[in-house]
Amino acid sequence: MQRLDLTLPDLIDNLATDEALLMEREELPELGEILRFWEVPAYAVVLGSGGIVADDVNIESCNRDGVPIARRSSGGGTVLLGRGCLLYSLVLDMESNSALAGISTSYEFIMRRMAAALAVGATVEGACDLAIAGLKFSGNAQQRKRRFLLHHGTILLDFDLTQTSRYLKLPPRQPEYRAGRDHGAFIRNLDNSGDDIKDKIARAWGALNPGNAPSNEILARCLRDRFLQPGWVFRR
Repeated sequence: MQRLDLTLPDLIDNLATDEALLMEREELPELGEILRFWEVPAYAVVLGSGGIVADDVNIESCNRDGVPIARRSSGGGTVLLGRGCLLYSLVLDMESNSALAGISTSYEFIMRRMAAALAVGATVEGACDLAIAGLKFSGNAQQRKRRFLLHHGTILLDFDLTQTSRYLKLPPRQPEYRAGRDHGAFIRNLDNSGDDIKDKIARAWGALNPGNAPSNEILARCLRDRFLQPGWVFRR
């Protein structure tokens, strides 16, 4: 597996890069699997592909504070990104492992490996969360094509947890283990350095070889066809 440490200056370009890595391997499977790490230096709200802005986002607070609202191409819930939050992205070949073929089995396979790699006492909660003692530190989502899947997630390391309730509403759908807790009582940091966590994840997946950014052509196509489309963010 390849490893790519790549953060672009623009939030939308970063979101599109994840999809472009997936699309590129769907077209050129010989490129193989890849693990990407990236970060966001300032607060930003990102919805899943099916998220509803009015249900998930405190729009007034975002507008007042200049916090951008964006939408990714994968499913999952709405998240607040910012300094102290590490993002990782795995593009995996479903033909390489039968566990990846199904949605539920792929989540179980990937999340168990991530939990074992990241922290003593880390558990898989709900469908795609990682937690310690019932406090969530990682949320995850997927986008699937014919042969490859994109699995990506957030890892809270040194994040200002108090800001989450400022920009996000309580989600309409919640995993049972959340037990109705507000954001501040539900999430936690891992308190590890970013380099330490990246090395742990890379070792867990055998991501030993340097990888390349997706081609400019495929990235431009993803931006044109989805992320820069009028109404993409506020379509729901």
